[in-house]
Amino acid sequence: MYHYVREGVEGLPHFCYLSFANFKKQLDFFEKNYGLVSFEEFCGLKDEPGLIRRLKNKILLTFDDGLREHFELVFPELLRRKAVGIFFMPTLVLERQRPLAVHTIHYLVGKYGGGGGKLLALAQKLIKPDMLESEREFLFADYYDLLDDDEGVKKFKLLLNYNIKEEFKDEILAALIAECDLTEAQIYENYYLGRDELETMHENKMLIASHAHAHINFLNLDAHEEAHQTRKSFEILESFLDLRLRLFCYPYGEFTRHSKAILQGLGVDFAFVSLDEYKKDLDAQDLRLNPLTLARYDCNAFPFGKVSRG
Repeated sequence: MYHYVREGVEGLPHFCYLSFANFKKQLDFFEKNYGLVSFEEFCGLKDEPGLIRRLKNKILLTFDDGLREHFELVFPELLRRKAVGIFFMPTLVLERQRPLAVHTIHYLVGKYGGGGGKLLALAQKLIKPDMLESEREFLFADYYDLLDDDEGVKKFKLLLNYNIKEEFKDEILAALIAECDLTEAQIYENYYLGRDELETMHENKMLIASHAHAHINFLNLDAHEEAHQTRKSFEILESFLDLRLRLFCYPYGEFTRHSKAILQGLGVDFAFVSLDEYKKDLDAQDLRLNPLTLARYDCNAFPFGKVSRG
């Protein structure tokens, strides 16, 4: 599982990413020790899960969030190595020229870091008590405990990603951006893949997949809205791509008791989570019995996966 893969970041001294140099070294390590899954190998698993035995310990590469560097840096590297990548796209950014909430938070943290608690203090000043999710707060209390980051950053991310009600998130983030003398256009610019890039990747046997529509944690949605977010994402992708497989990745890696039925109803072939407690070395039984909760390793778990900053 990969997110940001960059050569560097200007003006964002606290921004976390995997350097492109280390990404290439990690792929070298994977090829030498395991091998990389190809397009044909992965597509064959839909009808014949038992084919996974032939893959032995090969590595399947997945990329979240529809980031522009996935086209500019990652895609050519995978072509060179004859490896497939699954690219999970949040489709809202194809409809509007505004950054998603999750990436606005990354940008703000990347610019200011802990900053003596500046971001947290600003957010707490702007957020009123009735804007907070009191009923579900306990679900997310320990989410950032293991994060190697400033305490103020942990609390800021918890507050904006999980504690605030979805209907107030855009309003608060817009106010935060203004307070920090930034604009949404600055954050959005060159951040995401567009339709042309997705079409090129698709034509070259990369797998384009859904990351839901607005990248909202499903634990914060009712069943109706969860189904809408999922359905709309596939509708948008399939309006300009002929998808070989219907693949899905849960925003924030988490699912609800409704998720399986929703994805089955939409004919999703495989769906991916990001939960540490789930088995990650997959076999044919996993593909047959749990195709909608396939877990992934974070790239940081392997050599050359260390995070870079700024």
